[in-house]
Amino acid sequence: MRPPRLGVTGGIGSGKSTVIGMLAGFGAAVVDTDAIAHELTGAGGGAMPAIVAAFGSAMAAADGGLDRPRMRAAVFADAAARRRLEDLLHPRILERALDLARARAATAPLVVFDVPLLVEAQRFRQELALDRVLVIDCPPERQIAHAVARGGMDAATVAAVIAAQAGRADRLALADDVLVNAGSRPALAARVARLWSRYCPAVPPGPPAADRRAERSGGLR
Repeated sequence: MRPPRLGVTGGIGSGKSTVIGMLAGFGAAVVDTDAIAHELTGAGGGAMPAIVAAFGSAMAAADGGLDRPRMRAAVFADAAARRRLEDLLHPRILERALDLARARAATAPLVVFDVPLLVEAQRFRQELALDRVLVIDCPPERQIAHAVARGGMDAATVAAVIAAQAGRADRLALADDVLVNAGSRPALAARVARLWSRYCPAVPPGPPAADRRAERSGGLR
């Protein structure tokens, strides 16, 4: 019997990565679909020949990987181009994610799929055979503060990303479980431990182990 499969999603700055790191510390195996996408579109990535064939050689950067800013600009303005890219990437991401899940299922009580765009790509829920979906919810002002604190973006840029992502109501409508990240880190850890006890009642969470997020992608980053 395979371990339960949990899909986790949330908007930018919601604390999704922190929650997934805590679950990994308790013993979950984590399959990071964003990391898989980066592997597929990096230099020598398995999706690059199909992307170049569909979009042209201008979409390849000097190292042979995807020119991400150019592709973002192309698909942001063109829904048909975005669907074409998704049709190339999503089956490959799903195949790799399922391979990783099967490989890790023998040693983990829970398999967590990190799926940032689960609302936008709802086929992932069915094709990954997710048993439950956990949405990390966070007030927008707190999302902005969290994302800015991580560095790399100012508040206006983060707000624009939030506006471009699936709406908060759409994410909540998809959820089996909602974890509200609106307090301290210890409070968040306590909520994650309670969820773990529901998902894996036979495996006590105990104190979280050292953060194992570096292991999540199985060397994909």
